[in-house]
Amino acid sequence: MRAVIQRVTEASVTVNQKKVADIKEGLLILLGIEHEDTHEDIKWLSNKIARLRIFNDENNVMNNSLIDIDGEAIVVSQFTLHANTKKGNRPSYIKAAKPDVSIPLYEDFVSQFEKDIHKKVQTGIFGADMKVALLNDGPVTIIIDTKSKE
Repeated sequence: MRAVIQRVTEASVTVNQKKVADIKEGLLILLGIEHEDTHEDIKWLSNKIARLRIFNDENNVMNNSLIDIDGEAIVVSQFTLHANTKKGNRPSYIKAAKPDVSIPLYEDFVSQFEKDIHKKVQTGIFGADMKVALLNDGPVTIIIDTKSKE
């Protein structure tokens, strides 16, 4: 499971000219799921993201988590995070899980993240052509892969 976490002052997701998610200060999380991902990956990743200290405190030091600032979140599924670009110029997405595997894991991640941050999480629409808008704050962008827990 791979996530790109972006600290934002605002973010939104639009599908067919209709805004389906809209937040102010918080996190935009792009989530890619592989065939081998498990519920243990979900628990570990959700907990890690919820507690990442990437928001500024009163001394302008990144010392606060999403929970600490009572921030909002959007989770967007993104199979292209597992693109393999080793050969040629056309990425391969063979590592990305098919919808029958990825949809339940995506939904479970969202549920777990809601439990971890104690609030509702907004989402994109799985499989839709989404337009994602964001104002990256910092910029702060972090990539976490459950296959390399550091």
